[in-house]
Amino acid sequence: MANYQVLPPVTKSRPPITETAVPQKDPVLSGGLVQNFTIDPSLKQSHEQDHGTYNPLPVPRATVSAKGGQTMLKPNRNRLSLSSDESALSQQIVATHSLACEEFDVKPVLAIVEDIFRLAKPLTTTDHSIAPIQGTQVQRHFDTKEDKAYYGSTLDDKMYHSSTLDDKAYDSAYRDLDIVKALAFPINKICSEIVCKCAAGAEAHSVTMDFLRSLSYYSWDAKVVITFAAFAINYGEFWLVLQLQTKDPLAKNIASLKDLPETMQQSPDLRKKFESVFELLSTALKVTHCLIEFKELPSQYISHESAEMAAATAHIPSAAYWIIRSLLACASLILNLIGSGHEYLTSTAESWEILNMAHKLSVMLEHLQTQLKICKDLIERKRGEDAYIAFKKLMEAVHIDNMKVFKAMFRAKEDQKPLFHGLKKINEKLDILRSKHVLLLITDLDIPHEELNILHSIYNQHPTRQEYEVLWLPIVDSSTSMATFQDTEYRNLQNLMPWHSVEHPSFIEPVAVRYIREVWNFTHRPMLVVLDPQAKLSNLDALPMMWIWGSNGFPFTKQREMTLWAESTWNLELLADAIDPRFTDWIRDNRIICLYGGEDIEWVRRFTQSTRTAAAAMRINLEMLYVGKSNPKEKVRRCHDVIAREKLSHTFPPDSYNDYIWFFWTRLMSMLNSKKRLGSSVDSDTVMQEILNMLTFDGSEVGWAVFSRGNYELMKGNGDILLTVMDNHTQWAYRVDHADKFVGVLDEETRGVRTATEHHCNRLILPGYAGYVSERIVCSECGKTMDQYVMYRCCTD
Repeated sequence: MANYQVLPPVTKSRPPITETAVPQKDPVLSGGLVQNFTIDPSLKQSHEQDHGTYNPLPVPRATVSAKGGQTMLKPNRNRLSLSSDESALSQQIVATHSLACEEFDVKPVLAIVEDIFRLAKPLTTTDHSIAPIQGTQVQRHFDTKEDKAYYGSTLDDKMYHSSTLDDKAYDSAYRDLDIVKALAFPINKICSEIVCKCAAGAEAHSVTMDFLRSLSYYSWDAKVVITFAAFAINYGEFWLVLQLQTKDPLAKNIASLKDLPETMQQSPDLRKKFESVFELLSTALKVTHCLIEFKELPSQYISHESAEMAAATAHIPSAAYWIIRSLLACASLILNLIGSGHEYLTSTAESWEILNMAHKLSVMLEHLQTQLKICKDLIERKRGEDAYIAFKKLMEAVHIDNMKVFKAMFRAKEDQKPLFHGLKKINEKLDILRSKHVLLLITDLDIPHEELNILHSIYNQHPTRQEYEVLWLPIVDSSTSMATFQDTEYRNLQNLMPWHSVEHPSFIEPVAVRYIREVWNFTHRPMLVVLDPQAKLSNLDALPMMWIWGSNGFPFTKQREMTLWAESTWNLELLADAIDPRFTDWIRDNRIICLYGGEDIEWVRRFTQSTRTAAAAMRINLEMLYVGKSNPKEKVRRCHDVIAREKLSHTFPPDSYNDYIWFFWTRLMSMLNSKKRLGSSVDSDTVMQEILNMLTFDGSEVGWAVFSRGNYELMKGNGDILLTVMDNHTQWAYRVDHADKFVGVLDEETRGVRTATEHHCNRLILPGYAGYVSERIVCSECGKTMDQYVMYRCCTD
């Protein structure tokens, strides 16, 4: 007969992991991080029997330094402050770590741990703190059919369906599975040790240090994840039995032998206790993710010896220690439930320990997240600088076509359509720009409607144009919310443009925005940058050429600009172009055309009436058109309305008069800038002198007028002088025996009155963005050099 040994009965409650030395004041609540503990000699002896005599390994140089014969953490003003006891414990923790540690990508294992926590969590709780950490890049592992449909396939499913994966995903799936298999043995070994040492009531600090020593050849994040996985096995088995005991006979029998409570509802206190456990585990997971993120920071952008990294990594060993300590506290609570049934009540000390651990880890998490953000910001700045340098080199390089540049300028995948065609109302790929001249209309969201409307009008004059494409690039501040671009204002702007535009400002790469601001010097004023079919810069701002010559300025190069000026003379066509459709007929019929401006309605009434009377007396076929002032505000609008209502002369259409008046004066300013950019001088360039004279008239208080016979003779004059000449037309009308002589005779009479005038005061006002400041500008009346002043003017009348 076999002999059986009768074992003594096991007591119902297991002793929890204990502290051999408890401080009178909790250092966490008083600002510290760690406690001072005494190592249990019996546990130390047991450890040496299993693992051999413990000899501390050298401390990593990046973390510690020797001073006064003792190993101490390097001081850093960005670190959390440590007391002498805390520093001593930190040294012990660091001493358990081997410099020759093995690195693992533990994210696949951590994903399984998070999945276990999610699936094991009792449905009766309302807390969601064990949900996977937001923003983490880990492969999740699920088993149920519903989970696969929502979250994705398991590692095994990836292997089974590997034929549907590309090579990169296939290799990644195998690598994840290999990591899980490689760490299975240390995970299960730690799992068994957690049960044994927690059930034996071992001291928490000693057990934690024991685990750190046994995992000395793993990185800090691997130590934590291995221990987390080991705890997850016990944790998952506990909840699996607890959840299935009401419907699975096997689970019911196991629960009976463990004497577990049937449901969480039967013990509100226990349910509340587990809410604290869930919060502790959630915080521990967040700290673990921080440790992994620190390890994955790219070394090419941030050195481990840098001050930013040192301020954070100095606390990683302590964080690993307290995560493991927290897991042991949770494991002790679960093991104490075995054999307790409904009679288990949590002690005040145990509840305090759970809350205390959660607070410790929260303090560490806040510090680590702050340092992690500092490190990431530094990395982003360095990465952005490298990307910007690469983009600048790309813009300066020679290319076969323009696709390489545009693909670097826009963040769009091959199958995406980042361009919106305003006329067709469809989205298109970047290939639509291939091998074409591209005019980049660069603005912010505050686009002057006059510019947009006139550019629209010029664009529509050549509907069959195939030589170039216009593309709107909205440059906005990076901090602007993306919701801003979804409002009707942005979409309305986009729909007003018949050319291409970027579907969404986020498609523009930040390096391209920076290049546009820093190299192309975009601030606020719209620009029209021209890139040739090879993406080479042809013109940094073609808007002046577009205003002066429209699409005839194509391909908008400097050589084309010089050619057009060589072909131009100062006449009505250059001055006014086709700002009004009636101009073509007037010029063809060789009529006398008068353009006049100003904002004094009384002068306008007298001048128009006197001029029409003189023209009728001399039987002159006269056409007059009001062109206002360069700053068409309220006074100009009122003049325009009065002129149209009283039929004093021709006016622009009421719904677009502001656009045409703006265009007339913008063309003059564009001519001045174009001439200056080509190196022309006001002293030697007749056209430049005439442009400045026109701008001088605009800056005066009184009106002015220009007379031209068709596209031939052209004269101009100050409003008061011209009004005097027109009032006295009977004295010189006899000299105009033919309409062709009218402009010449009028010019002679005007010069005579101007010479007899004893005093005059002309002003020239150039806008701050005009781009032209000359050292010397002569007066259009007397030819003397004008004095320079600084003028500040509000935009209101």
